[in-house]
Amino acid sequence: MASAPEDPVLERYFKGHKAAITSVDFSPNGKQLATASWDTFLMLWNCKPQARAFRYVGHKDVVTSVQFSPLGNLLASASRDRTIRLWIPDKRGKSSEFKAHTAPVRSIDFSADGQFLATASEDKSIKVWNMYRQRFLYSLYRHTHWVRCAKFSPDGRLIVSCSEDKTIKIWDTTNKQCVNNFSDSVGFANFVGFNPTGTCIASAGSDHTVKIWDIRVNKLLQHYQVHSGGVNCVSFHPSGNYLITASSDGTLKILDLLEGRLIYTLQGHTGPVFTVSFSKGGDLFSSGGADAQVLLWRTNFDGLNCKDIIKRNLKRLHFDSSPHLVDIYPRTPHPHEGKIETVETTDTTVRTLADKGEEINSYFLNPSLLSSECSPTTSKKKTEDTSDFPSESQRSIPLAVTDALEHIMEQLSVLTQTVSILEQRLTLTEDKLKDCLENQHRLFNAIQQKS
Repeated sequence: MASAPEDPVLERYFKGHKAAITSVDFSPNGKQLATASWDTFLMLWNCKPQARAFRYVGHKDVVTSVQFSPLGNLLASASRDRTIRLWIPDKRGKSSEFKAHTAPVRSIDFSADGQFLATASEDKSIKVWNMYRQRFLYSLYRHTHWVRCAKFSPDGRLIVSCSEDKTIKIWDTTNKQCVNNFSDSVGFANFVGFNPTGTCIASAGSDHTVKIWDIRVNKLLQHYQVHSGGVNCVSFHPSGNYLITASSDGTLKILDLLEGRLIYTLQGHTGPVFTVSFSKGGDLFSSGGADAQVLLWRTNFDGLNCKDIIKRNLKRLHFDSSPHLVDIYPRTPHPHEGKIETVETTDTTVRTLADKGEEINSYFLNPSLLSSECSPTTSKKKTEDTSDFPSESQRSIPLAVTDALEHIMEQLSVLTQTVSILEQRLTLTEDKLKDCLENQHRLFNAIQQKS
């Protein structure tokens, strides 16, 4: 029996930055926390009390985004100085610089296998870089204003981006095309991100709203109006059941996505909150804002472990179960354009970058640092163009059929999640079997040598 959930608790705070905090990210093992700030520095904090912190100096302007690589052996940062930097997260903080864009870089994101890096910039483009070969790969051009954020899907097949042109675009990384476009008439999204299964995206709106979209059916699932200021950042809990939001109204809010409601409002900062992030295990989260403070919180409210979550999701196969994420109807209309748009790439950009040699120095060319031995095991799903999906008002299908179809969708969602988990278990089993066979072979050779 799982323990009853408790309220989140502020564990400690870190002081060291001299200006507003723009970005926070936990190392994969949850032992370190990296932060970026308007003071042009990065800080690397140890989550253990009394442990030493490190300050990384290199950027010449505001650092806008920071992220650990999936293996935790690199730290990437983006800046208003138009560069991105890669750092070794140790006491020396050795770094290498890419002249990445022709305008400030707003966000940076590693793919789950660590092979690629996506950068978003005020030059209206998204760029993708190959980390293993240290090369610029391609640009995605379709936004007509500053791009504020770009994130990979968990399987690396898609990129979601948001811009001050009031659109959110989804890109296929295989054919480099924009495959979906969500537009908003009121505000623009400051931040977007995929949920852990890659089926939904969440957006943090300048119009004070948080929206959850199902990208499989182009449907607005949930629309939260819980903040009194612009929402600057969101972070999904690893279970996918919760979302935490950071706002200029000075609060953090935690949303229960299964029940579709606000469950906690946290007040720890003395000004706008610009960034928030869960640790990879979900037991901690961190926030930063205009007060230059970095707060470390213990989650507590997710009293269920992963096995309990799987069991609970499987129970949703029954008609009388409590609402699942895909059952919740949109509360506002969903204006979106269904055109598939091609991507423009400019050879001149590629040549300029290559000629200037903005590649990581030989220190970073060590394959053991950059190649990932573990590729993501999440199930890979095809993204379909469903721009012709009818709106609620256009449907002439009986309500009973609609309910049945939505129930089937719910089952498919649970099955997808289950297949993903089984796939992970199969991979682990294969690894263990391989180890057993190798040990058996060694034992057999040892016996033969003795005889």
